[in-house]
Amino acid sequence: MRIDLHTHSTVSDGTDSPAELVEAAFRAGLDVVALTDHDTTAGWQPAIQALPPGLRLVPGAELSCESVGAGGRRVSVHLLAYLFDPTSPTLVAEQQRLRVERRRRLRAMAARMAEDGLPVDPDEIMGLLDPDAPAGRPHLAQALVRAGLVETVDEAFATFLGNGRGYYVPRADTPVEAAIDMIRDAGGVTVLAHPFASSRGPTVTAEVIAALAERGLAGLEVDHPNHDDAARAALRDLAKQLDLLRTGSSDYHGTNKTIGLGQETTDPEQFEALTERATGAAVQVGRA
Repeated sequence: MRIDLHTHSTVSDGTDSPAELVEAAFRAGLDVVALTDHDTTAGWQPAIQALPPGLRLVPGAELSCESVGAGGRRVSVHLLAYLFDPTSPTLVAEQQRLRVERRRRLRAMAARMAEDGLPVDPDEIMGLLDPDAPAGRPHLAQALVRAGLVETVDEAFATFLGNGRGYYVPRADTPVEAAIDMIRDAGGVTVLAHPFASSRGPTVTAEVIAALAERGLAGLEVDHPNHDDAARAALRDLAKQLDLLRTGSSDYHGTNKTIGLGQETTDPEQFEALTERATGAAVQVGRA
């Protein structure tokens, strides 16, 4: 059984629509795929309606959070949330706040670029977004590719948009402890996404992860394209020590990243243990 528990569609910052994503997952030979768009569940129903026969869909989201790293430094973390009740009032309100915050941030970054004479039009970029879609740096990166300033989204991040670059603007994310509480109260299960991916920026420490496990964190995304062998080994050891689930996922974004569906996968036993803990939503199965 091939299981990929971290993917994105056009509802956030991927390039496949939810329907195209589940069809691509089917063609890639996956048995299970999770839709985890940033801070929204808007893609759930389109994906469910388009499910190919036999493919199982895990409704989820990737929540934008903040925590602390070495030396008490603030770090950005992503929390994968699965099988939660999408109508939970507290969660709905927080996701709406995050969408507003993302749009504010994206416009601020685009405006800085325009002020410096780069061929970027903030109004044009914002106008291309779906009104309910979360806005992210990949949308600005795509504009830089279209303008011919860079060749790829990855180059845009490395040159202009990454943490520490001249046009980076921080955002006010959800404290990760609060996010874990909200998802638990909504009947869902939480897994810390790419926790030791140092190439993406500062990361949380093992001590912080231990505290989050005490708070109710269910698992760690161990096998991820941004984790090297040392990071994977350390996370496996930590998951064993803390009795946390271990997942593997591609973090697929369509053509925004050179990563294929199913490039990393989750062990079936770990997947079954994850679904057994959830009460907020059900795994969906495509019917003939």
